Amino acid sequence: MNSINEKEKKLNLALEELKNLDLTNPVLKNNIENLNLQKNQLEIEKNDLEKKYKELIDQNEILSKRLDEFRSKEKVEERKQIEFSEKIDELNQETDTLLEEIDKWQM
Repeated sequence: MNSINEKEKKLNLALEELKNLDLTNPVLKNNIENLNLQKNQLEIEKNDLEKKYKELIDQNEILSKRLDEFRSKEKVEERKQIEFSEKIDELNQETDTLLEEIDKWQM
């Protein structure tokens, strides 16, 4: 994008210099017209690039939000997994205690 801006500046500078020249020379007139056409084309390209850049920024913002949502969901799932594991551990401990009690009563 910088190269387009630089080209645009150079063309504008060249056009300003050409405005001060004698325009009776047909070659100069033709060169000026060509430069104007190039300038217009560069402006069109610049506008297209700016539009695409804005679209990319918007898409990046949307994707960043989605990524944050996924990360948040992942943390919730991770927390649930840990809680589930803790519950299983508690149940295992209770089962062990009950088995010990049963063993005591059987003796």
